[in-house]
Order: sequence, then structure tokens, then C-alpha cells
Amino acid sequence: MIHVNSEIGTLRRLIIHSPDSGLGKVVPSKAQDWLFEDIVHLQTMRREEYDYYVKILLYFLDPDKVRGKLAEIDHPDHHRRFYKPEDPHFHASDKVMDIEYLLGDILTDTGIRREIVASIAALERCSFTLQNELLRLEPRLLAKTIISGALPNEKMIFAPVPNFIFTRDIGITINNYILLNRPAKEARRRESFIARYVFYYHPAFESIRQNIIEIPDDEQFFLLDGTERENRQVTLEGGDIMIVAPNHLLVGISERTSAHAVNKIIQTMFNRDVLDKVTVIRIPAKRDFMHIDTVFTQVKRNMWVLYGKFSKRNLEEKDLLDKFYKKGDENKLKIIQFVKKNNQFYEFDNMEDLLDDISKNDLHATEPTQFIYSGDYEFPYSLREQWTDSCNLLALKEGVVIGYDRNDKTAEAFAKHGFRVIKAADLLQKFESGELSPQTLTNTLIVLPSAELSRARGGSHCMSMPLLRDSI
Repeated sequence: MIHVNSEIGTLRRLIIHSPDSGLGKVVPSKAQDWLFEDIVHLQTMRREEYDYYVKILLYFLDPDKVRGKLAEIDHPDHHRRFYKPEDPHFHASDKVMDIEYLLGDILTDTGIRREIVASIAALERCSFTLQNELLRLEPRLLAKTIISGALPNEKMIFAPVPNFIFTRDIGITINNYILLNRPAKEARRRESFIARYVFYYHPAFESIRQNIIEIPDDEQFFLLDGTERENRQVTLEGGDIMIVAPNHLLVGISERTSAHAVNKIIQTMFNRDVLDKVTVIRIPAKRDFMHIDTVFTQVKRNMWVLYGKFSKRNLEEKDLLDKFYKKGDENKLKIIQFVKKNNQFYEFDNMEDLLDDISKNDLHATEPTQFIYSGDYEFPYSLREQWTDSCNLLALKEGVVIGYDRNDKTAEAFAKHGFRVIKAADLLQKFESGELSPQTLTNTLIVLPSAELSRARGGSHCMSMPLLRDSI
């Protein structure tokens, strides 16, 4: 079952991908081509950072996998092997699902295995000999190889897909539908292939296959060239899509999601009666932002975390002459809302007005809308902490979100708003002792160790593809 109609309903099922060995094979000369700012230390990222993310998710979504077992999980004999999909000690949760494990499941079918290997081999221009070698691999090792780009002997045969930890971008659940992505960058094309095969072939998604939505390029797109081709290209990633209420979708035009794709999304959603309101948010097509979820996410029905550059406060502080300055207008925020039932559109001047409208009119919040700003709106921390994903938070339930420990000023802003700020390791110990429980936890920012994770330029929101949330 899949169903997501908000950003903050209690999370019940999601897809993640634990950092794989391909991340440890990113070389400096290819880092930017593979969409990384720097090379990362895999073992630190995996064992000392992402490890806590998985455990927190399991404690909230599938507690029997971890409750009372943390000492056993961390024992040196099988030290933190529970997050490796190819390992016998893998947690294999059906609530916290790893896409590599799902891929391994479908590769047990001979016909599917041949089809996938042929597709990947063609995409990566492999020799026929190498294609046959891949077919001989055991399914779980084949899944690992397809994602990491390396054979079991560690020999690299094609590029890794290091961005696969950001599963938000492979697809997004919109009510009872899954919208699959169309990546803008070549480095992410294999992720898109893998996602399609998993959603179309894995038994877990058999009942919703008719609800899978793909947005193709126009017919005869291949005949276009130059500017016309660029303007008509369909590219979209999940970080630019948010379902904030059952009837309301936010879609970003960004570095990764094209205006033409957004136009097609609106038409598809309205034609299929998936929802009746879509708000388009155009942000500058810059690496600083990438997706709309790098500049804001939701915390509670009446609370949002937001990057101050796109706020009302920032607009009020600008020189008045800027209102008459048109050059470079494409780098300014623009918000337009389309409503199907009355065939109207509305403009919003700033993010606060839009988010306040969502809180009041879509989610029927009875308390005033509140905004927490990146870096507590203090220069230079607002910029620095947005870069390290202070605005990119995953809500486990309303008012309980996961962020990064390095964003100190943003954490202070949460504390000023009455939130408990707690390290993931400390929270796990309090869960184990019974001092706290996921069911009763409220108004809490859980912070993960993030020295290496933050270098990958994605936060907890990016590292999740929710499949099932309670309605709020």
C-alpha cells in the first residue's frame, strides 16, 4: 500500500539507500561530474553517521528490528552490518526499505535479470563478455555491482551512482500515485533505470502499477536541436515535488527540474484528477539550491523551516530600486498557483505568504504560522547552514524532524521555538532505557552526525522516499 498526502503525517514506510561502496570510489577529477563537491570518507559516513539515521528510522517505523538489540547490532563480530543489503545480517525491514535490497529481490527472476542487465549494459556501453559475466553473479551481488559500478573483486567496470543515497529524487508518492523522475544530469540516469524496474516488477508495488506516472519527452523531441531542444526537455527530480495537502502539490522549477516538465506535471495531475491545485515555485537555477527542498521543508502544520534569501524579510530589506531592475530577473523567486476547479491562477510575493496560506487554508491550522530560518537568519550562518542542509528536514511525524548536527544556529532557532534538540545517539539510548518513546515524542529536532553526509549536499529529506504516511 502507498499513500502520502502531506509532508508531516506520521511516517509508516519509505525507501532509502545506505551509502554503498561506490561512494568510496569517487575520485577528485570526477567528483563534480558525479554531482559531488568533494570526495567523502565512506566508513565514517556509513558507520558513524548514516548508521544513526537507519536506527532512528527503524525505531519509529519498525522498532522490533532494533529495540533492545543495539548492543548486538554494534558487536565487533558483525559491526554495523545490518545496513548492508547484501549481508546476511541486513535488517530487511519492509517499512524501512532499501532500494538495493528491492533490486536484489527482482533479480532472482531469470527473465527480469536478463532484461535489466541488457539495459544497464547498453546504457553503460559494456562488452558482451562483461554482460555475460554480470549475468553469472548471484542476485544480491549483482544488485550491488549495478549500483556501485564494481564487481565483487572491487574492479570498477563503470561509474558508481553515488547520489543514490538521495532516494527522494527517484520518485515521489502523490496520494495513491508514484511519479517517477527524469534526471537532468547524466550521472543519475542509471538511478532512473533501476527505479523503473523496481516499481514495475517488485511484488510490493504490484497493486499500484496502474498508478505509476512517467512524464515522457514530446513526440519527435529527437528532431529538435539547440535552444528549442533545451526549452522542450523534460527533466524532473523528487526534491522539487512536495505533496503538502491531499489536494495541493508544490512543484519547483530549478537547476534539476525544467519548466516544460512542470507544465506536463500540471496537465497530468489535472487530467487524471490526482489533485486540483498545483503551486509552481521557480528558484534560481544554481548549484547552491538544486531543489526546492533545499530552501524549505515543513515541521508542523503551522511551522516551516526556510532559507532567508527567499523570505519576506529579505525582500523588505532590499533596496527599493531593485524593484525596477529587470536584468537577471530569471534568478529571482517566482510563485504561481494553478487551481483546476475555477481555471484560475494566483501569484504569491514571497514564501511566507504561500506557506501561511497552506497552513491556514489547506491544513486548517488554528495557531499562527511560524517560520524558523536557516542559521537563525544571522549572516553568514544563514548561507553556510543552508549549504549544509539546514532547511532539508524529514518529518517522522508532525513536530518531530531529523536534521544535521553541524547546523548550530538553526538548532538554536528551533530551541527558541520550544523544541528539544537532541543528538541521535542520545535519543537512541533514551529509547532503549524507556525514558523516551517514539510514540510520545513531540516538538523535537533530532540531529545526526554529519561531517561526511553534509559534503554530499543532501539532508534527511533528500535521503528518503516516503511511501506511506498517516493522513493528518
